[in-house]
Amino acid sequence: MEHFREFENQNWFKVIVALRCLQKPLERFIDKEFGIFHRKLGDECGEKPCVKNCNLNNWKPQQNQAFMPRGQGKVKVAEQCDASALLNLINHCDCFHFVDPKCVREVICFRNELMHSCELRVKDEWMRHYQTSVRKLVRHLDQVPQMATAGKQIEEMLSLDLSICVSGLDRMDSAALDGLESDSVRQWETSAGLISQWEAELLQERLQELLHAADDDAETQDTEQLRRLGGFLQANRDLGERFSAELQVINALEARE
Repeated sequence: MEHFREFENQNWFKVIVALRCLQKPLERFIDKEFGIFHRKLGDECGEKPCVKNCNLNNWKPQQNQAFMPRGQGKVKVAEQCDASALLNLINHCDCFHFVDPKCVREVICFRNELMHSCELRVKDEWMRHYQTSVRKLVRHLDQVPQMATAGKQIEEMLSLDLSICVSGLDRMDSAALDGLESDSVRQWETSAGLISQWEAELLQERLQELLHAADDDAETQDTEQLRRLGGFLQANRDLGERFSAELQVINALEARE
């Protein structure tokens, strides 16, 4: 976790985790609205017999109700989506016409900018603008169950000093540790372990997104993003070891060019 002791790297990490806090309430919100939509369709179909005499012999049902970003096309349930995909679904699907699209698109835009930072850095000013947009979205969806709790978690995450959580134990000598309660020591260890887990999940998500884009012969910008992220991973020994398989794929793609 040495790379996240840099302040702007901490900003990047905190903003990504804060975005993930939206996932559960968005899942519940989408499931509820789709349930209402499907019940409405069923009620309308059951009111009277169909008089259109439709020929369904050549009809092929569509798997998705709305456009989903790349890599999400085969997803069938909200629980399989990340927060970004859920926000895109709300933005593109007519079921959510009552949601202010500006609030949703602002957060999507910030998320995309965030993921395009190959050095995994964001400045304080950018972070403040992000926080403002997320607050507006949370307030706009305050009727959604668990959204208020997510909003509180986001505020706490963005104000968290990760340098203390990650390196607190490293900065203490054995005498200091002896003076701590065992519960306090375990709390430090748990915080560091949880942050390490989040880090791995977030980097894995970004790598898979870029590798998927490379397989689809996407724009040169995506290829460059993948190359730069690969360089960042290789420059950090622990990450290079953890993502060695993905780095091999990146190297193979570069050799193919």
